[in-house]
Amino acid sequence: MVREFSLLNEKNQKFSFMDIYNYCLLTEPSGLGVSVDIDYAQLGNVFVTNTKKIAQGQIGGTVNFINYDNYKNLVDFIARSERLKLLYSIPFEGGTRSYYRDVNVASLGKTELGNTTGILSEPIVFDCLSLWYEPKTIRYQMEKGTNQIIWDFEWNSRWIAFNTSNIDFTNDGHVPAAIQLEIPGEVVNPELELYLNDELIQTISITSQVSVGQTFEYSSKENDFYIKKILSDGTEQNLFSLDNVDFSQDLIIRLPQGQTSTLKITADTDIESAILTIFVYYKAV
Repeated sequence: MVREFSLLNEKNQKFSFMDIYNYCLLTEPSGLGVSVDIDYAQLGNVFVTNTKKIAQGQIGGTVNFINYDNYKNLVDFIARSERLKLLYSIPFEGGTRSYYRDVNVASLGKTELGNTTGILSEPIVFDCLSLWYEPKTIRYQMEKGTNQIIWDFEWNSRWIAFNTSNIDFTNDGHVPAAIQLEIPGEVVNPELELYLNDELIQTISITSQVSVGQTFEYSSKENDFYIKKILSDGTEQNLFSLDNVDFSQDLIIRLPQGQTSTLKITADTDIESAILTIFVYYKAV
C-alpha cells in the first residue's frame, strides 16, 4: 500500500493526485512534517526560549499529467472552489487513516509536455491554513417508542448513559479539539456543557426555538466559528447575538488535549437525533 493524496473543495468534490490517466499523479511531496518558530533570549552563555509557536506550513510536490486536458481540469477545479483541503491517507500497520489540511494553492507551474516522456510535470505549492486534522463523526438517534439509542462511531468515545445524550471523548491530538454539532428540530433552547474529571468547566446556553424542518448548528473551529439556525428553505439565521447567547459565557468549546472530557447536550425539548463531529488536530502525522 502507498500513501494517497487528493484535493477536496467545500462541495466535497474530489480531484485525485493518484490517477495519472484521469486526473494527475503527485510525486516528490515535501513539507509534510512540522516546523516551529522559536524566539530565544541570551542570558550569558545560555539561551532561553521566549516564544515558541507552530510555523505556517507549506507543502510542495510535482503534479504529472499525460495531457493538457487534465492540467486544465485541475486549474478549473481550483478556480471553481472557494475552500480547499488536502486529503492525506497513510497506510499505518493498524490500518489506513485519513487526515485533512485546509490549504490555498500558492502556485502551479506550466511548461510543455516532455519530449521523451510525453508527461507534463509541474511544481505545485500549497499554503497550509490549519494543522492536520482527523474529523471523528458520531451520530445519535433515539428511536421513538422504544427508548432505544442507536449510535454510529468507531472512535475512542462512548455515550455515558443509555438514556442521555452525553458523550465521553479522549483527545489524543496535539492541541485542543474543536467540535461541530447539528441538531434537527424541533429543539428549544439547546445547551452544551463541558465536564473534566466530573467537574463542570464550561456552559453554552442558546435561547432559540428550532422548528421541525430546521436545524441548529454550532461550530468551534478556529477558522469557522458559528452559532446558527438553518431554516427549511436552506437560508441561515445567525444566533450569535445578545438575544440568543450570554456573552459572559465562554462560547468556544474545545476538548482538552491529552484528557478525557465529557460533553453534555441538552435542551428544553427531547433531543431525538444529533450529529457531532470532533476535529482532532495533529502538528504532524
